[in-house]
Amino acid sequence: MPKPDAIKVALVDDQLLVRSGFRMLINSQDDMEVIVEAGNGREALAAPLMSQADVILMDVRMPEMDGIEATERLLYPEKKAADGPKIIVLTTFDMDEYALSAIQAGASGFLLKDAPPEELLESVRTVNRGDAVIAPSTTRRLLDHMAPMLKKNSSQHNAHLVAAVESLTPREREVFGLIAEGFSNPEIADKLFLSEATVKTHVGHILAKLEARDRVQAVVIAYQTGVVTP
Repeated sequence: MPKPDAIKVALVDDQLLVRSGFRMLINSQDDMEVIVEAGNGREALAAPLMSQADVILMDVRMPEMDGIEATERLLYPEKKAADGPKIIVLTTFDMDEYALSAIQAGASGFLLKDAPPEELLESVRTVNRGDAVIAPSTTRRLLDHMAPMLKKNSSQHNAHLVAAVESLTPREREVFGLIAEGFSNPEIADKLFLSEATVKTHVGHILAKLEARDRVQAVVIAYQTGVVTP
C-alpha cells in the first residue's frame, strides 16, 4: 500500500543481501519506505529517484565509486550546502577513518552495519527530523578518536573557523556546546529553560554563522576549534 507521508529512504550498498534485509526492515514500518536502491555510488548518481529520497543509507566501501565520493557528489551538485537528502553512512568498522571522511563530505552521521534494527530505524527518523546528532555514542567515539587529525587538517582554515565561533552570542555559544555534546533540541530546551522554538531559532543562527550544513558538521567544527576536546 502507498505511504504518502512516509519518510522516503534510498539504499546504496553493493551487497544485495544487505539491501534486502534493510528493505524488509524499513518497509515493515508504517512511517517509512524504500523508494530506490543502488549497488554502488555510480549507480546512485544515475538513479533519478535518489534525489527525491529524504534519507540515504550509504555504504562506505563499494566498487566503481565509494560512498565518500558519492556522498559529496549527491549533496553538492552545485556546491550548495543545503541541497540534497540526508545521508547516513554505513560501515563495518568502529573508529573508521572512511566514516569520518564521509561526515566531512556532508553525511549526517554514521552507523555500524551490525547496529540493532531499532537503532537503525530511529537514526533514520532522527536524521529526517534534523534535530539531533545521530548515534551520539558512536559518533562521539569516532570524533574523539580522530580529534588530532581533525585539528591538524583544519589548521590552515582554523582562523576562519575560530572567527566564526567567536561571532556567536553567549547564548548561541551555550547552545553550540550542547549540540557538540550530542543533545537534541528538546534536551537543550530543558537544560537551558527555553522553549523548543527558541532553541530551534538559535540552532539555525549557529549553523548559518558557522556555514555548517547540519548539526554533525557543527560538531566537527567544535572539535576543530577546540570547543570540544576528547
